Amino acid sequence: MPLSTTSRSPRNTRASVPRQNNTRQILDAAEKVFAAHGLSGTRVSDIAEASNLPKANIHYYFRTKEDLYRATLQQLLEDWLGDASKWLSADRSPREGLEGFIRSKMAFSRQRPEGSRLFAHEILSGGRYVHGFLVDTLRRHVEHRREVFEKWHAAGLIGTVDPTHFLFCLWAMTQAYADMGVQMAAVLDKPRLTAGDFEAGCQTIIQLATSILPDSAAPPAQDAIQTRPRRRRTTVRSARSRRVAT
Repeated sequence: MPLSTTSRSPRNTRASVPRQNNTRQILDAAEKVFAAHGLSGTRVSDIAEASNLPKANIHYYFRTKEDLYRATLQQLLEDWLGDASKWLSADRSPREGLEGFIRSKMAFSRQRPEGSRLFAHEILSGGRYVHGFLVDTLRRHVEHRREVFEKWHAAGLIGTVDPTHFLFCLWAMTQAYADMGVQMAAVLDKPRLTAGDFEAGCQTIIQLATSILPDSAAPPAQDAIQTRPRRRRTTVRSARSRRVAT
């Protein structure tokens, strides 16, 4: 079943602003509660308590718990796709677009790890509630991003790469800092990942991603490494020449 919110329409324009605020408040709380307990383990009263709203208000905007779950996933996925559309655009340079997208995804993993884990859990459970989104909205979104990469390639701005699988890799690397954060923190011998860890992750992923840029093939540091041995060999030959002359 496609993702869709089934919240009730506002009764008048004046009421629409508080309605939007209440809806966002409910969905933000639902994101955390569903991530912690799953769909089956969550009660509407839990979300009402987390959102600091009466349970009746939750049912006013969302008729069933399943409707609220779909709406929560929809908000999460729309936020993700919005970042991708903003940064992975033909109006931007590949470097600016890739860096901006990676940083926005990493910021999401740091600020809303529950949302990333909620989506991962839904996918691992079979994706019943997001299947329509995956085969329709997400597929079209990826095709648009693919066209951007093809334009960059045609202009000589990036090397040859499969855009779809490249996106898969970017998703996996950035979302891992939310989904696998406990594992990473344990390896780093920390209670949790720090801002410095996320920044190190950003820089590492950006370095890997921008390797498809033509100017990444031969950075100055490599040239410097290649020239130093030649200078040392010249010095050795000169010393030998002086010994022979003596």
